[in-house]
Amino acid sequence: MPATTTNRSSTVRYIASRLGQSLIVLWAAYTVSFIVLYALPSDPVALLAGGDATDVTPEQLAELTAQYGLDQPLVVQYLLRLGGVLRGDFGTSIATGRPVSEVIGEAVSPTLQLAGLAFLIAVLAGAGLAVLATYVRGRSLSTFLLGLPPLGVAIPSFWFGLMLIQWFSFQLPLFPAMGDKSVASLVLPSIALALPTGAMIAQLLSKSLATALGEAYIDTARAKGADRRRVHLRHALRNAALPAITMTGLIVGQLLSGTVVTETVFSRPGIGRVTATAVQQQDIPVVQGIVLFAATAFVLANLAVDLVYPLLDPRIQLTAAPRRRRQPSVPAHAEDPVTAAPAPDIDAVLEAAR
Repeated sequence: MPATTTNRSSTVRYIASRLGQSLIVLWAAYTVSFIVLYALPSDPVALLAGGDATDVTPEQLAELTAQYGLDQPLVVQYLLRLGGVLRGDFGTSIATGRPVSEVIGEAVSPTLQLAGLAFLIAVLAGAGLAVLATYVRGRSLSTFLLGLPPLGVAIPSFWFGLMLIQWFSFQLPLFPAMGDKSVASLVLPSIALALPTGAMIAQLLSKSLATALGEAYIDTARAKGADRRRVHLRHALRNAALPAITMTGLIVGQLLSGTVVTETVFSRPGIGRVTATAVQQQDIPVVQGIVLFAATAFVLANLAVDLVYPLLDPRIQLTAAPRRRRQPSVPAHAEDPVTAAPAPDIDAVLEAAR
């Protein structure tokens, strides 16, 4: 059999395997969210009727409960809702009475605008900081720059958002403090949402760059006469960026979860505010629809990374993992000295690269 045909069939099997795993992830996310929501002590119908529902008769409460199918056994409710999802019917919002797909559809566009701009800012700022921190010659300046990403991860997003509003909306009235009426209203929430993501990218990329600069092929490039800038940006950065690309799925999940706080702080419409409101009202169909939306975005991002990765690194092939035979245990004293070698010292590598 030709190698091209074999590779194509292996790729098809790999994609089919990943799609099957993605369906399992979506089912697990839906099931876990169903269990967690029904474990909450409050009653969604009582919340809809007005908190303790003292002004509503028991007959009216029973009618509302039956209307939303909450009078059925828990297993029956789960199967009915799961069957509706398989048919593309995500149910009706308990709080508003509108179809869940309509509620989510209206909120998707503002969230995609916010998350898209935040992703762009995070990639540019995080990658720029990592490259600069590993390129500068001063050890003290490099150490200072490498200390910024952990600080960015530690800063609470809601506090940073409030500080941005205080600085650039009240003291310096440059950008709107809330709303989504103009492009300018996207700037501050995008920066607030991008901070933890950009810091995470900077942390990972700076470590990957430091490791790449200590590899043998970097010494070969220098021996061939490549200048420092070419070695850093063309040879080291190309290989160091590959581990960061694998974090795309995690970045997408972090951006979507971050919109809950960011959209609330800046009073913007979107998936985040819909999620916060639905959880407060225990609007089970809406929350589960949003969970499926976020899980779908996560698995699609990971699948896209898996398909693009071989284009960035031709050494990687998309093949389903073969069954591995059990290998005999290796005594501790017989470890390979190469694989057992400790990780390189980042400071030492950067000092040598300078």
